[in-house]
Amino acid sequence: MAAACGRKLGREVWASTAKLLARVEPSRRPILAVQGEVALSSRVAIFCHFHLRGHLSEHARRYLTALAEAGLSVVFVSNSGRLDPDAVRWLRPRCAWIIVRCNIGFDFAAWRDGLAIAGLPTAKTEMLLIANDSVYGPLSPLGPVLARMDFSVADVWGLTDSWQSRFHLQSYLVAFGPRALRHPAFAHFWAQVRDLRSKEAVIRAYEIGLTQTLLDAGLSCEVLWPYVDTLAALQAAQHEVVGTSPLVEVQHQAERWILNASARRVPMNPTAELWRPLLVAGFPFLKRELLRKNPIGVADVGAWLDLARAVSPDEADVILRDLRNSLRKSAP
Repeated sequence: MAAACGRKLGREVWASTAKLLARVEPSRRPILAVQGEVALSSRVAIFCHFHLRGHLSEHARRYLTALAEAGLSVVFVSNSGRLDPDAVRWLRPRCAWIIVRCNIGFDFAAWRDGLAIAGLPTAKTEMLLIANDSVYGPLSPLGPVLARMDFSVADVWGLTDSWQSRFHLQSYLVAFGPRALRHPAFAHFWAQVRDLRSKEAVIRAYEIGLTQTLLDAGLSCEVLWPYVDTLAALQAAQHEVVGTSPLVEVQHQAERWILNASARRVPMNPTAELWRPLLVAGFPFLKRELLRKNPIGVADVGAWLDLARAVSPDEADVILRDLRNSLRKSAP
């Protein structure tokens, strides 16, 4: 398997065991190394990581720390094919499980393998959260955010929902409650996840498919920052442009574009086009792709720093440090 990945793990690793790998079906064994078999609490996060060189970035470390501070046991799954020694040393005292796998199947295959190897959900699991390092943050403590996820109100919670293609919870953070975890639809969904090679196919089959599968099974899905509420808040806050500041003009240009699209019922990506109203409403993350590449050309993204600093100066500085290593032909 290591040869197929084309990477060497080096000496600072732990041995995979037949017992652990037996939990993953033979056709789903891109696993290179496992450390764990530690008792998990009733609240668990499976965190998917990727870095081309196996590093663990400062922003990922802060996110993992925030999950632990919110009372979750962390199952760390890296799609990097390797982890550098410093990353391993940092992770060992902080994660119940550390799993290294080949970079195939994207996040959903990593979460699938994390579930299988860690034996989740267990009889005592009350919350299971899937998350990844595609975001910067949290800009504020996660505990109060997770506390708002009331499983007596909904069986599954996300932070934001998208109506692009079909309604779905955005998968960078989704939490499953007791009823969802023990429903046959949950196990069936993860049992059919395959190592797809196309990101677009993963989004269609698994990100969108997850929500649709659970809804079809009669499970309820809600989000803390609903798309329709975010648009309604932006509409209510509309006002005339005052002054001639380019930043103000760009902001209002972006808002007009959003409201025009909304009026035409054109679905938008909340974590891209709606990043500003979300942040104003207390949303604790910024998408890394938005700040690094801005692939759809969101007009007002240059204002992120002032807004992030107003919420968390320390986290804003962490983001800046990461952008220094990633931006090309662009400025923060």
